[in-house]
Amino acid sequence: MTIRHTLLAATVLLAAQLPAHAQTTPAAGTEVIVSANGEVTAQNDQAIVTLAIEEQDKDKAAAASRVNQKMKQGMELLRKEDPAATLKTQGYYTYPVYPEDRPLAPGVAPKPRQPAAWRVGQYLQVTTTSLDKLPKTVATTQKVLTLNGIHFGLSRPALKKLDEQRIAASYQNLKERIGAIARAMGRNPSEAILETVDFEGSGNYAGGGGNARGGRVEMMAMKAAAPPQQMDVAEPSFEPGETTLDMNLVGKVRFK
Repeated sequence: MTIRHTLLAATVLLAAQLPAHAQTTPAAGTEVIVSANGEVTAQNDQAIVTLAIEEQDKDKAAAASRVNQKMKQGMELLRKEDPAATLKTQGYYTYPVYPEDRPLAPGVAPKPRQPAAWRVGQYLQVTTTSLDKLPKTVATTQKVLTLNGIHFGLSRPALKKLDEQRIAASYQNLKERIGAIARAMGRNPSEAILETVDFEGSGNYAGGGGNARGGRVEMMAMKAAAPPQQMDVAEPSFEPGETTLDMNLVGKVRFK
């Protein structure tokens, strides 16, 4: 056997004796892109309530006067029931109501349309964290105004706290995934050096950042006729639900 053949046989024998992972372990300096996700949930602590009042009358001024009066009464009731609530009036509207058109006889020219009445309305937005008193507050206000919609979510302090938890959960998931990837590659997790972390997930290797999913209950009505003021209204039932925040992040890892 020649010297060349002897060296070749020794090389083949050495390769056969090496562990399988030693032949596939990435070389030093290998870069790996790792994506991670964090998700946290919290109970909603804030409600945004939309109330409304609408009146119709042949006299536009009379309709507007009743709307203004009832909106003022409703706001006074709200301030009494929930002094800490934030009130914001919005969406004041006035428009004519026309009678139905009747078929005209042949040759009769149509006359200019005249409104039969006027419809006037206004909306009121209420922001509150007093969820325990919300059913009573709404029921009391419904003696004058109409409940038009409600949205539950997180207040700013609660949202800030949950966002911090989301960031921590996302980073923890990234560390866990780096360790799992290192072991799958036959490397020690301590050999992984985290060079870049993209918390917005905005790189070419990742999707969007994060989002919030919150509990929502909405009841929308174009016509909001208020119930008679003298009637008592039974308290409505509300379930605030919860809000979930999630975040996608990406890290660039280099192995020693």
